[in-house]
Amino acid sequence: MILSTERLLPDARGYARAAEILQEGGRVAFPTETVYGLGADARNDMAVAGIFEAKGRPRFNPLIVHVESAEAARRHVAWSDMADRLARAFWPGPLTLVLPLRPDTGLSPLVTADLPTLAIRVPAHPVAQALLRAFGGPVAAPSANPSGRISPTSAAHVLAGLQGRIEAVLDGGSCDVGVESTILGLADGPVLLRPGGIAAEEIETVIGAPVAHHAEGSAISAPGQLASHYAPGAAVRLNADTRQEGELLLGFGPVDCDLNLSPTGDLREAAANLFGHLHALDARGAEAIAVSPIPDTGLGQAINDRLRRAAAPRPGKQHP
Repeated sequence: MILSTERLLPDARGYARAAEILQEGGRVAFPTETVYGLGADARNDMAVAGIFEAKGRPRFNPLIVHVESAEAARRHVAWSDMADRLARAFWPGPLTLVLPLRPDTGLSPLVTADLPTLAIRVPAHPVAQALLRAFGGPVAAPSANPSGRISPTSAAHVLAGLQGRIEAVLDGGSCDVGVESTILGLADGPVLLRPGGIAAEEIETVIGAPVAHHAEGSAISAPGQLASHYAPGAAVRLNADTRQEGELLLGFGPVDCDLNLSPTGDLREAAANLFGHLHALDARGAEAIAVSPIPDTGLGQAINDRLRRAAAPRPGKQHP
């Protein structure tokens, strides 16, 4: 069924309408500081199933639950001293913690993909915070894009991928961080399950201990671990110094390119521009997108993680 997707403004009327849609079991895309999320009531099986349906997302891929405060998070997971230190340092913000799920929380088992843990975070974006307050409950929300494609950092990106598949998008402008949240496992951790908007070095400074890294190819334990993910329609070639025939070049630093993530080599600027620039180059109809080398330090680890998954082989797509 094709829906009429509403575009809501971030005002009292928009928040009230978005909360109403969520309460009725519908889906609302909304901005966080990282990317736009596709939200639904995390306690409603049909609503959560609607997220998977709209995105074409595999059911074995768990979702992140968004709540308005650390106090709200503690109602759903077994809290720990380390979780408390991290929450005090980074929440609200782009850090997702994976902790043992409390029994009888009322969350849909589809949220956790039947795992004994829950991925949970407190977003910092004022529009996300206002929506969570208006709704008054936990919101399950992966990125608001068709599964495996480029994550959205604007309402226009959401509508380009999901118009007619979801009930509404709450338009809060562009996202500041531009890559998804860092996911840290604490059930058997600390383990970096997905690099993101907070560097592993920052986490290690807070906890006073090294962070282990999730082994590629091991069982999925958090969102964002599929081998092929965050992909444009065009094939992607990494660590490129020049364009090849039929390619557009996504640059970094002082290079001749079609779009530049950061001419000055600023990793924070590059992260904020990553998905928006991939959307823009993909819209030009290139056969392939070549990408300049990105330093694999700090936020560069998150950028390179997304680029490697974007460049991974996909059925029906020939990669250079």
